[in-house]
Amino acid sequence: MFDKILIANRGEIALRVLRACKELGIATVAVHSTADEDAMHVRLAYESVCIGPPPARDSYLNIPALLAACEITGADAVHPGYGFLSENARFAEILAEHNLHFIGPRPEHIRLMGDKIAAKRAAKDLGIPVVPGSDGGIGSDAEARAMARAIGYPVIFKAAAGGGGRGMRVVRGEGDLASALAAARAEAGAAFGDDTIYVEKFLERPRHIEIQVLGDGKGRAIHLGERDCSLQRRHQKVWE
Repeated sequence: MFDKILIANRGEIALRVLRACKELGIATVAVHSTADEDAMHVRLAYESVCIGPPPARDSYLNIPALLAACEITGADAVHPGYGFLSENARFAEILAEHNLHFIGPRPEHIRLMGDKIAAKRAAKDLGIPVVPGSDGGIGSDAEARAMARAIGYPVIFKAAAGGGGRGMRVVRGEGDLASALAAARAEAGAAFGDDTIYVEKFLERPRHIEIQVLGDGKGRAIHLGERDCSLQRRHQKVWE
């Protein structure tokens, strides 16, 4: 069991982790930007550390600042929540290099599944059907236009490093393609520190079904049942 966990996230996500840690009797460290110094997760944590100004790239995505916060507080583990650095394999590796535990998958698994392009490629290699789209990141407007014409409108741009509905834009016609790609790229860069974008056929009314798996890293694992996450707003789950 860990003695002290630094929560590398904010808001409702951080509050969920805080509650779990409190139930387990584990001390917590909240990190925050200057804009979030009075946030609920900061007020409820055992300790708090300011890690930078409001832009996420300068605070919640700032790996040196998070490492410094661990050193200052004596935290022995980091819980990334979801979004931000939760799917950043290099972050997990850096923590291990500093004898800190990353509460989440191993770096090699993050690399495979955290990068949506790599995950899709792995699924195709295993013969699993996938939504039609690009095999890699989109490099230019012309490339995006050619791919969109090939798979047919409407299409959706997605952040390769993304999650939580960030870095996504639906395009229903060629006139909106360039602006949508630029917006998706900018949002992905700001949210995840990686502006790689790929394109897929947009499905109008899909079902979003998840099965969560929890493993202990020693060969034992359980699944937590299936969840219907289809009720969404702005590509974010409203109800599970």
